[in-house]
Amino acid sequence: MTYTGDVQVGGPADVRELPALTISKLAVGPYDNNAYLLRCTETGEGLLIDAAADSDRLLALIADQPIRAVVTTHQHPDHWQALEQVIRVTGAQVIAHPLDAPALPVPVDRAVEHGDTITAGAVSLEVVHLRGHTPGSIALLYDGGEAGHHLFTGDSLFPGGVGNTWKDPERFAQLYDDVVERVFDRLPDETWVYPGHGKDTTLRAERPALPEWKARGW
Repeated sequence: MTYTGDVQVGGPADVRELPALTISKLAVGPYDNNAYLLRCTETGEGLLIDAAADSDRLLALIADQPIRAVVTTHQHPDHWQALEQVIRVTGAQVIAHPLDAPALPVPVDRAVEHGDTITAGAVSLEVVHLRGHTPGSIALLYDGGEAGHHLFTGDSLFPGGVGNTWKDPERFAQLYDDVVERVFDRLPDETWVYPGHGKDTTLRAERPALPEWKARGW
C-alpha cells in the first residue's frame, strides 16, 4: 500500500517503510491529533512523537517492541493526554524542550535545544526549535539521504500555514521567521511534512504561499 498520511480517529495507522526507518501515523483523541511511531529498521528500537490521547491504541501500536523515548512537540494538553500512561507501561524516556517541559504531566528526562540530536537505534533526528505557537515548540527532522527529508512539525507548520499564534503579531512574526529560516530556506522542496493534526504536505506544496501567509499575518 502507498503511504498517503490520511488517517482517521478510530481507524488504522498509515505506515511508511523507508530503508532505515518505519513511520506509523495514527490519529487519536477528540482533537484529531496525530501520533507518530518511528522504528529503526536495523535495531527495532522505536520513538514515539506526541502521546496525544488513546493510550490503549498507542500501546497497541507500540506492541511488545521497545521504544527509547516519547518526544512531546509542545506543551498543549491535547498532545500529551496519554503520555503518563505510555511512559508507565513502556519505561521510555520523556523528551521535550525546556521552555515547555514544566507544563507536562510527568518530569522530563531530557530537555533538548535547537540543533540537538535524538536517536532511536541507528536513526538520528535533529531538533528544530520553532518558536511562536508555544515558547518551546519543536520539530524533528530525519535526513534519510536518498529516502529524502522527513519533518515532524507538531503544531508549528500545517498544509496552508503556520500554527496558531492567536492574532499576536510578535508571536506570528517569530513563528513565520523561524519556519522560513529553519525549514524553507534550508530544506529541499521534496521534504515531507508530518503535522500534529490532519493531512501531511510537502515544502514544495507550501512554498509558493509563503508571501500570502506573511501578508495575512496567520
